[in-house]
Amino acid sequence: MKLGILPLGRPTFDVPFAEENLTAMLAALDASGHEVVGPRELLFDEAATRDGIATLKAADVDQVMILQVTFTDASMTVAIGAAFDQPLSIWSIPEPRLGDRLRLNSFCGLNLASHALGLNNRAFGWLYADPAGDVAGDLAALLAGERMSGKLVLGAVPEATLDGERIARAVNGQRIARIGEHPVGFDTCAYDKAALRGLSGVEVDELQLDDLFDLARAAPAEAAADLRKQADAELTGLDAVDPEELDRSLRLKVGLDTLKEQGGYSAFAIRCWPETFTEYGGAVCGPASMMGEARVPCACEADIYGALTQMVLAAAADAPVFLTDLVDMDVEDNTGVVWHCGQAPLSMIDPEVQAEATIHTNRRQPLLYQFPLKAGGVTLMRISQAHGRPHMVLSYAEMLKRPMSFTGTSGVLRFERGADEVLDDIIASGLEHHMALVYGDHRVALQGAAGAMGLPLLEI
Repeated sequence: MKLGILPLGRPTFDVPFAEENLTAMLAALDASGHEVVGPRELLFDEAATRDGIATLKAADVDQVMILQVTFTDASMTVAIGAAFDQPLSIWSIPEPRLGDRLRLNSFCGLNLASHALGLNNRAFGWLYADPAGDVAGDLAALLAGERMSGKLVLGAVPEATLDGERIARAVNGQRIARIGEHPVGFDTCAYDKAALRGLSGVEVDELQLDDLFDLARAAPAEAAADLRKQADAELTGLDAVDPEELDRSLRLKVGLDTLKEQGGYSAFAIRCWPETFTEYGGAVCGPASMMGEARVPCACEADIYGALTQMVLAAAADAPVFLTDLVDMDVEDNTGVVWHCGQAPLSMIDPEVQAEATIHTNRRQPLLYQFPLKAGGVTLMRISQAHGRPHMVLSYAEMLKRPMSFTGTSGVLRFERGADEVLDDIIASGLEHHMALVYGDHRVALQGAAGAMGLPLLEI
């Protein structure tokens, strides 16, 4: 057949490593026996991708394959899906768990893509495999249409319980501050205020990033100094980061505290990048960790349903909650890795390590917390809008005592079911890229909460 390829990437990730992996992907495709047409270099922006689409259209290809070499948002994936009637597939790649930066974050790109394509009812096949390994058989199956994403059937709405009704009442009437709009291509973070209110009784106030930035800049020096003392007590290496950027980062925490007091907010959903770095000059990740530890959830990328998920999970567990990405699945090791830049609540730290101060791996600014997550059972949950159907996704896993996989805050977990089955379900369900995590087994309480909120249940 004539196979059209579109290699997607972002320059904020490790471009030389991405190009090394792209070379291996192209070699595997060239060895497949099919005619491979299209760009053979990373497409970093919309203009380059649209030029690639035009090239494939002119070549009249039989199939289209997106090479998800690094993380990207889903905007171009949706455009590619809409541009072609031919079969569509995505090849995403793992990366070594070496304790260094997350160099590609390719799986998260696949995760966003599966959600967005599901919302658009666009069928696709997928593969998550190392191009340097033996991938010939999997590629052949993918191109033969044998690795389609499918679509999971939701379970029934569970029976409401007294504990579930307590959880639903706990969030009803609460307020979330959305600070800035979600980034383009993050369909996982879209929401409708009226639908959210009808589901949970939670109200959303839509604020601007400058509302936070102005409060942070005007924060009293004493308040920022007090937070510096708190960070000094919690972290090593604070003196190694840029002091002015650190001060700006800590002032974001003061700004969030002020907004909380003024607006009576129980949670925040913040457009954390790029503007906190490019316009303000400091990361909100460390402040989000502090807020989370204080039981005030902060969701990245203005993810309102992520904030609601945290609120529900915190009400069920009466404990701090971590909104995280699933960034890797290793079928042979039967494990996955949860990670987010550096914002897990400090109480989740492995007790045998010391938390470190660090900088954002892509944007190079502080403050981020860095530590591996402690061992123990964890409940993962998401109030999902995948495939346009509100429901609750629920899972349970054991966090293992493992070295830090990637810089920031991360942990290695083993699900109750096999990693291959969980991986299949994540893609088939169109699950959003953020799930909330808390220690302990809270599935029974959450099943009752799903019933009280009228949500069908999907356990993965």
